[in-house]
Order: sequence, then C-alpha cells, then structure tokens
Amino acid sequence: MNNSHDKKQQNSRRNFLKTSTLASAGFMIVPRHVLGKGFVAPSDKLNIAAVGCGGKADFNIPQAYNNGSDNIVALCDVDDRQSAKFRAKFPNAPYFKDYRKMLESEGKNIDAVIVTTPDHMHYPIAMSAIQLNKHVYVEKPLTHDIWEARQLTEGATKYKVVTQMGNQGSSGKGTRITEAIVQSGMIGEVHTVEVWTNRPVWPQGVKSPKDKGEKQVIPNEVDWNLWLGTAPMRDYHEAYMPFRWRGYWDFGTGALGDMGCHFMDVPFRALNLGYPTSVECSVGQVYADFFKEAFFDDVCPPSASIHLKFPNPSSKNHKELSLSWYDGGIRPKLPEGCDYEKVFANIDGGIMFIGTKGVLACELFGSNPKLFINGKQENVKFPEPKRPFVDGDINGHQQQWVKACKAGFGAYTSSSFDQSGPLTETVLMGNLAVRSFLLRDAKDKFIGRKKLLWDGANMKITNFDEANAFVKRTYRAGGWI
Repeated sequence: MNNSHDKKQQNSRRNFLKTSTLASAGFMIVPRHVLGKGFVAPSDKLNIAAVGCGGKADFNIPQAYNNGSDNIVALCDVDDRQSAKFRAKFPNAPYFKDYRKMLESEGKNIDAVIVTTPDHMHYPIAMSAIQLNKHVYVEKPLTHDIWEARQLTEGATKYKVVTQMGNQGSSGKGTRITEAIVQSGMIGEVHTVEVWTNRPVWPQGVKSPKDKGEKQVIPNEVDWNLWLGTAPMRDYHEAYMPFRWRGYWDFGTGALGDMGCHFMDVPFRALNLGYPTSVECSVGQVYADFFKEAFFDDVCPPSASIHLKFPNPSSKNHKELSLSWYDGGIRPKLPEGCDYEKVFANIDGGIMFIGTKGVLACELFGSNPKLFINGKQENVKFPEPKRPFVDGDINGHQQQWVKACKAGFGAYTSSSFDQSGPLTETVLMGNLAVRSFLLRDAKDKFIGRKKLLWDGANMKITNFDEANAFVKRTYRAGGWI
C-alpha cells in the first residue's frame, strides 16, 4: 500500500471519527421508568456490535445478548467460518470483515462494542470505538503492548465510556473473599506472592512456519490481510489460526498474557499494587542438537519464571513485595503444610500469599481459599467482602457491563480500564522481560539477561534501553486507527 493512499485513508478516518463523535455526543439511553412501569423502550436495550465471532465470543456474545434483553446490531469477523453461527442467529445484523467499515457504516446504530480477537488487534479496535464514544468490552489481556494499555486506560476516561476487560474472575465471589482475607491481616504483612498456571496448552518454543519457510493456500473464507492487521506481513499457515496464535509474539502474549490477567488480578486487587519497580526472568529452552540450546524468536518460550518487585510502603520489615509467575509446568516450592493435591485441586494453577503470620492459598479466580498458620490448615470464619457480589458470579461479567453501559459513565464494573489497564501493564512487564532475556548482539551473545529497572509513570526501562523496544511496537501500514 503506497504512502499517498495511506494518508488519504488516515485523513478519511479522522474526518469520520470527528463527525461521528459530534453526532453521538447528544445521545442518551432513555430510562425505563420515564416511559411507565412494565414498558420496555427500544432505548432500554443496548445495541451491541461484536468484533470477533469465534473463541471466547461463543460466551461473550450470548451473555451480552441475554436471550434478547439486549440487541446484537452488527457482526464483524475476518473469517466467515467463525462467524457463521452468529450470522445465522442474528440474520438482521449487518456483517463485516473490516471493523473500520462496520464502525463507519453502523456507528450511529451502535452503543457498545465487544472485542474478541487475537491480542494484537485489541487496541486499534477498542480505541476506534472509544473515540466514537462507544462503550467497550475487551477480552484479556486488554492489549498486546504496555503502551496500548496506558492509552486505553486514559482514553476511556477522556471519552467517558463504560469499560470492562474479559477477566470474568474479577466479578467472582472468590476474588472478593480472598481480597477480604488478605486485607483483614489474618496472615500478617504479605511480602511474597507466588502465582502459576498449567498453560500453555498450545505449541510454544517450536520453530514457526515462518522460520521454516512454510506457507499454505489462504482459505476462501479468510481475509488474511485483515487478520494480520497491525502485525508484519507473513504467509498464511493454519498453525496461526483460529487459536494457536497465542504462542506467536506478533499476535499473542503467550501463557502469561492468556492467564496472567486471571490469576494476577487477585493479588493486584488484594494488595492494591501499583507499577512494579523491577522485573527479571528465566525461560525454558529447546534443544536443536545435542546439548545445544535453541530459542526461536518468532514464538514464546515453552516455559518461564518471572519475578516482579513492588514498593511495599505499609510494611515495617519488607519494603519490597515480591510477586513471581511460573508457567509451562514450572511451579513454586510450597510452604510447610501445603500440598498440591489437597490445596490446589484446580489444575489451571494457583496463588499463594505468604505473610508474616501465615499463608493463604487459593485457586483460579481466588476460589477455594485456604488458610495455613504454622504449617497447619485453619478452619476459621473468613471476613465478609467489602465489594458487592455480582449477579451471576463470573457468568454475570458481561451483563454487569451491559447494565453499566445503560447507567452511563461512572457506573461500576469489576474490571473497568482504570483497574484492568494497570493490571495489564504489570502482566505485560513479564513478557517484556522474557523478550529482553532473548536479545542477542551481532556476535550472538545474550545481552538482556539482567534485572530490569522500571519507571512505571514514564513507561521506561532505565538500565537497559534495548528492552524499551517491547513497550510499544510499530504497526504495519494500513490505517488501523
């Protein structure tokens, strides 16, 4: 695509955004009570567009639609195979392959947008919708890059839209109960948190089709250029879609991006964590030849351990709080009295809060918390959560957002971007460390294997400038936003 065409496309996009934003500024949903008891006004139904119709959209779209309590007014997917079921279910909803054309054509009919796509397209789609004053629900992780997460956090406030990230555990009882236990002081001052997952359950640490020079014929139902979107051009291969893209750096964020926003959300809330001050890691490797290590730059490694430090100003004896993440089969050593089979029945992984008085262990979404004092499990009554429970627990996550959209900016959601944006930045710090760990110089010497010091306010590594390349990527030309 030539530069002059790019500029025309970008100018057209800017004009469209400006016009549509002005037109939507006076829009409001008329409350049901204004029109009389029992009357459900058309404006009482949220008009929702869905970008991405496969994977998690199989849950997000029906939950938001809620058996017709709200409307699905537009559908978008680059793969006709993925969208077929919802095009059949919602035949009156216009269908698009390009989200930009959908917003331009149907913007006046859309109140809110659900984004369920590969990670590398979350930001451009969500920001395009936000700039049109559309409420947004974005799957986790919120973005592919740290810079993108900061931009969405600020954009949601600037344009006054209701937001939610798709980490449904943030609406669950487990998160609230575990949070209350930690904040009650039952385990004393928390100084260490251990988090792990059984992911990845897709190929990582393998040589990619790109590196092997493999390509396949693009299926007729797929617009490969639109699927690539912001990512660099490469040949089509079925290895990338519809799901295994998670393990490729150009598209996904690996096991940490997939599960970190679920697991790390619990300690992030319970301990009111801010930006980390440092991060370091080690990664698993594969062997191309006998005793010869191999790392493939195009894919996430098969396993990783990541260690973050946070300020801990409330602690008298521990001025730093350590949070460690493990994936790919690596798990932390358990304190005395804890047992994986008895304590962590959920194979997805677990969380441990280690304090000066004891240990609190819980599973995915903070569920099944167990308290250990002096190596023995204590059966005690836990304190009541401070945050209100959500109707439907984790299954009410989408409807909580829908109802908040109707109430307007300022209505509470469990994972609004002011909460999930900083969380995502913290999660993605781990990937920044992993990618820095794999950096090599011209002599093939690893140069990034060090503790990285982080200036969170300015989004900058202060002691190894090469790592800052992973704060914000460069988009492929094409006017994505």
